[in-house]
Amino acid sequence: MSAKDKYQGLLTLGEKLGIKDGKVSEENGVLKIKGEAKTAYEKDLLWDKIKEIGGERPSDIKANITVADDSVYHRHIVQRGESLSKIAKHYYGDPMKYKQIFSANTNILKNPDMIHPDQVLVIPKV
Repeated sequence: MSAKDKYQGLLTLGEKLGIKDGKVSEENGVLKIKGEAKTAYEKDLLWDKIKEIGGERPSDIKANITVADDSVYHRHIVQRGESLSKIAKHYYGDPMKYKQIFSANTNILKNPDMIHPDQVLVIPKV
């Protein structure tokens, strides 16, 4: 199995995320990938996928993933049924960090208990 075949799930994720300037090559059994993620969160998703497939320190892949917008962790589009605590749990693993999300979005949010579908929220770095 080639390294490209082994990491096909990573390449598919990159396409789904819309990674810009993506370049993929394989040399001597090592997959080399390069591209630009929109946010640090998307970069983290790619690295998590690399580790899921290749382990903590894979020797058969070299990745150079940059971030277009490093001013935020991510920009989240609110879906029906979400709350700030549910969103905080998703991104940070801690629902109580909803306060940081609220603070970063006081320009569009007046109450942390009132968010609406299709609002775009800044998910700050913490």
